[in-house]
Formats: sequence, structure tokens, C-alpha cells
Amino acid sequence: MPRYLSLVRIDETTAPAEGPSPELMQRMGELIEEITKAGVMLDTAGLTPSAQGTRVSRQGGKLSVTDGPFTESKEVIGGYALMQCKDMAEAVEWAKRFVNVHEDYWGITCEVRQIAEG
Repeated sequence: MPRYLSLVRIDETTAPAEGPSPELMQRMGELIEEITKAGVMLDTAGLTPSAQGTRVSRQGGKLSVTDGPFTESKEVIGGYALMQCKDMAEAVEWAKRFVNVHEDYWGITCEVRQIAEG
């Protein structure tokens, strides 16, 4: 069965400074438990804020290292899920359910991509 990576992009300007609410964490935990019991979830985690990250880039043969926050980025990767699904449609359905557990003030997008095997 193919594997899919769901990149969870968030708008850090709309995310609460204190992080997800206890209610959101409960809903997310219940959904993750359901996805895991369905045999779909392989791994998932949230990421620390971009202010704690570092980017390594190479442009025109020159290497650069930039510490966060990355002010030029409106959306940053806030987490990921690695899933094994029968097809892209199933992976998208799980991603839709994940996005829907968030409160309305969150700016959140899940980019679902199939992992190239072999």
C-alpha cells in the first residue's frame, strides 16, 4: 500500500501563543487514535515554532544558514503525519478530518503527497 506524507501548514500569526487548546488536543488525540486503530497512521508529530528552527539553503553555489523566525513565510510547517492508505482519496479524507478538528481561528492547510517508493 502506498504511503502518504501530510504536511501540516499553519499560519503562526493566527495560532494562539499558548499553543493548541486542551479541547483541540483531546479531539486530535481521539482522531489520531482512530487513524492508528484503522492501521493507517505510521507516525505523526507537531513541530516547535519556526522561531526555534534553522534553514539551510544553497543558491548559486553558495550555502547559507538562517535562524528562525522566518518572517518572509506566512505559513510554516507545524507538523506532519505519515500514513499508509489504499489511495490518495483515502489520505485526503483523513487530512480533511484532521483539519476539521481545529477551531475556526486556526489558519491550517494539509498538503498531502504520496511518497515515491523505489
